[in-house]
Amino acid sequence: MPWSNQSGGPWGSGSRGPWGSGPQTPGGGPRPPDLEDLLRRSQDKLRDLMPGNLGGRGIALIALAAVVLWGFSGFFRVEPDELGVVLRFGQFVREVQPGLNYHLPYPIESALTPQALRVNKANIGFRESDDMRRGTTLRDVPEESLMLTGDENIVDVDFSVLWKVKPNAVGDYLFNVQNPEGTVKAVAESAMRQVIGRSNIQPILTGARQTIETAVQELMQSTLDTYGAGIVVQQVQLQKVDPPTQVIDAFRDVQAARSDLERAQNEAQTYANKVVPEARGRAAKIIQDAEAYREQAVADAKGQASRFSQVYDQYKKAPDVTRQRIYLETMERVLGGADKTIIDTGQGGPGVVPYLPLNELPRQPPPGQKPGGTP
Repeated sequence: MPWSNQSGGPWGSGSRGPWGSGPQTPGGGPRPPDLEDLLRRSQDKLRDLMPGNLGGRGIALIALAAVVLWGFSGFFRVEPDELGVVLRFGQFVREVQPGLNYHLPYPIESALTPQALRVNKANIGFRESDDMRRGTTLRDVPEESLMLTGDENIVDVDFSVLWKVKPNAVGDYLFNVQNPEGTVKAVAESAMRQVIGRSNIQPILTGARQTIETAVQELMQSTLDTYGAGIVVQQVQLQKVDPPTQVIDAFRDVQAARSDLERAQNEAQTYANKVVPEARGRAAKIIQDAEAYREQAVADAKGQASRFSQVYDQYKKAPDVTRQRIYLETMERVLGGADKTIIDTGQGGPGVVPYLPLNELPRQPPPGQKPGGTP
């Protein structure tokens, strides 16, 4: 005992306690046992339970209980976003899926539960920080984002990499790479610098984003597979691609000028697409009219030649009659439109009344013309 019970304990006489006075009972009844008595009895009971007082059966029960507890210590739980890795004397043995699993108790086997099913995100060129008042804020990291292009220009590139542990390769993820997150960031920055260094700045700022993302993802995956890191790169996302802050205004002016050039070219192409078909249509119409006129002229010429041949054949058969007919038809064509009247007096004198107004007589219209003079 740490103190003697002869003087009533460390607080003086038996009527006192740690709070200045001993327990009091109404009516002067018997007092309850003091604290020293309780401690002494507890020590005696504990001394009775020590192995020195146990038999062989008690020791066996205690050993059996210890073995059972040691066996139950091999149960472990794997969360839904984790995968279990069982090590036997420190060597990788197997993988286990999420849920309740078992391995041989320590130190024979042990288990690691990395978050192998979770998609991780690595930011290169910027950092995200949560602020209670302003929300999520971004902080630029120029030593990671400034890169040199193939045409010796500087470009500021911020991008993110989504990655996770490769299926059936958790062992490689745990034991082949010491710092997986740092390795992914270093490989991503190196791959992006290599792809940017092969490209010119203009495609990088305009339409080559998808090409750059695909090239960086393939290069990263090839490098990580070479390391045996057990990591699969799911996606590379370009967040911001801009020239440096000092020259961004000049680059924007150049970009605006290029946009105006493309707009003017598109308008010119639109006008050409409108005018050229119309011109081609008019040209086709002229060609068709010319071909029609040619066909008509050739047909008329062939018809006249055929008529002449027919008349010539008839002329050979009866030259006098044919000659007289040709003469009359010719005179009819020549004198048909003349304003002149010819009267044959003959031997018997004029055959008309002298005062008849012959000039006012209506003339017959020539062939192919209506009486009103309209052809």
